[in-house]
Amino acid sequence: MHKKLVLYLFLSIIAFFSNVYGAESEGMPQLNPEFWVSQIFWLILTFGFLFVILSKFILPKISNNLELRKSQILENIETAEKQKIESENKIKEYETLINNSKNEARNYFNEARKKIIQDIDKKREKIEEEIDLEIRNAEKEIVELKKSSPEKINKIATETSAQLIKQLIGEEINNSSISAIVEDLSKKNKGKYYGN
Repeated sequence: MHKKLVLYLFLSIIAFFSNVYGAESEGMPQLNPEFWVSQIFWLILTFGFLFVILSKFILPKISNNLELRKSQILENIETAEKQKIESENKIKEYETLINNSKNEARNYFNEARKKIIQDIDKKREKIEEEIDLEIRNAEKEIVELKKSSPEKINKIATETSAQLIKQLIGEEINNSSISAIVEDLSKKNKGKYYGN
């Protein structure tokens, strides 16, 4: 039906211009009715040819390219979304790893600190025990020295006194009498020198 209508219209236009074809007119050749039929023929032929080429060859390629670009853009957007989600997950994993590492380092530092403090305490206790032992030994030596010093002092005083008297008088005196005098003097002054 549509084709018949187009054909009828086309034939009517040709008949109209055929009647006008014989008329003469002056002016531009494009406006001369004598050339209208050929102009319309070539116009229809040219635009028909362009329409066929555009509709059959060029427009489908453009449409396919647009669809291909649209699908590529959608794929790129989907890939970008996936990569964004993956990168966010990686960032979260990285932050978790950093926090865990910080906690482990803090725990390790605290344990090392406790261990060092324990070692220092043990060494301090050992040193304090050694110092206490040295102090006790020194106190024992002092006590023994206090006990034995009067005898040694008396002996030295007796010998020294005997030698001095021998040099002064020229005669030897019995050590027992000098020793008795020295012991008597040391007993009188015992509290004064030894704090007893």
